[in-house]
Amino acid sequence: MPLALYTCVLCLCTSGLWAIQAETSSAVSGIDSPHRDLAPTNLDFALSLYRHVLASAPDTNVFISPVSISIALAMLSLGTCGHTQTQLLQGLGFNLTRMSETKIHQDFQHLLDLLRESDTSLEMAMGNALFLNHSLHPRESFSADIKHYYKSEALAVDFQDWTRARRQINEYINNKTQGKLTDMFSELDSPAILILVNYIFFRGTWAHPFNSESSREENFYVNKTTTVTVPMMSKSGTIMYLHDSVLPCQLVQLNFTGNATVFFILPDQGQMDTVIAGLSRDTILRWSNSLIHGQVDLYLPKLSISGAYDLRAMLADMGIEDLFTNRANFSGITQEAPLMLSRVVHKAILQIDQDRVNAANPTGSTPKLESEPVTLRLNWPFLVLIFDHYTWSPLLLGKVVNPS
Repeated sequence: MPLALYTCVLCLCTSGLWAIQAETSSAVSGIDSPHRDLAPTNLDFALSLYRHVLASAPDTNVFISPVSISIALAMLSLGTCGHTQTQLLQGLGFNLTRMSETKIHQDFQHLLDLLRESDTSLEMAMGNALFLNHSLHPRESFSADIKHYYKSEALAVDFQDWTRARRQINEYINNKTQGKLTDMFSELDSPAILILVNYIFFRGTWAHPFNSESSREENFYVNKTTTVTVPMMSKSGTIMYLHDSVLPCQLVQLNFTGNATVFFILPDQGQMDTVIAGLSRDTILRWSNSLIHGQVDLYLPKLSISGAYDLRAMLADMGIEDLFTNRANFSGITQEAPLMLSRVVHKAILQIDQDRVNAANPTGSTPKLESEPVTLRLNWPFLVLIFDHYTWSPLLLGKVVNPS
């Protein structure tokens, strides 16, 4: 079954202490529906961050969960004050003259409720937790707010005993993600004094599974000089497809049972950068309105890929920079020590394979039809965009350079 697992971890440290380091394709047309209040802002932030991450790793696989990063940073803003808070919320894309801080957190609260409860056919676990050194005492108002809006909790650990603290945090993440993410902090050189963990676990079942008996070894062309052999899945049938006339690419949209949908985008040879540069909310809306329901022979590699990113420089480039300096104001969390953000660590794992269990057909509008069959073979680098199409939240954005 297709599987996506994401977690975002943010670490804060005391400044100055050297010992502590730091629906169907038509869904987008209703992006301004009440249950999608955050969709435009979150999607714009997601695509901007996506381009920054891709630019930092042009020749490697990339996978991020933008909605989990937005949620973590929005929750973190509850502990910020003054210019730090303004800069953080504006960096997430909010116009504070049009939307109050309270409304932002209410919308995230509503989004989290929808993602957790609106679709029982998807297996999803998501949430946040705050781990504080036992010497710190969070403000009661901060603890109450993160519990109310984000259903989060603050847990005391002894960061002086980093081996034990790391084990406690790893066990927490492991339990919350059903054992799919382990040893999150195995490579962290030394502890912070406050760690914010955001996690999302998502397991989806194809609405129309691939044929488990048709997979075979085929070449995947990583670049002009590198070819690898991968197990290639296949399926033939009626699929939402588009050969874009604006950007040099082809794409298909597949559905999971429930509220998740995925776009697989295959740029023309040598045109990856052009397609990435053209990604925007308007592009996805145009794709959604232009997809054709037609006969497609689809070939997609099985893959299991992970990645880890320090987002500090990327967020700073996007205007969220005070968090990482002595100008940071986290007095909304505690007044016991001046804090600044030392690391923003994001890890992601993506696994895709065929699913042998056929499920209900996806719902949607009456499709347009295309008479000529189309063959789409994703055997060179391609993009992956996974959304919850009820809230139109970007669950995962990825780029597959080498599926092996």
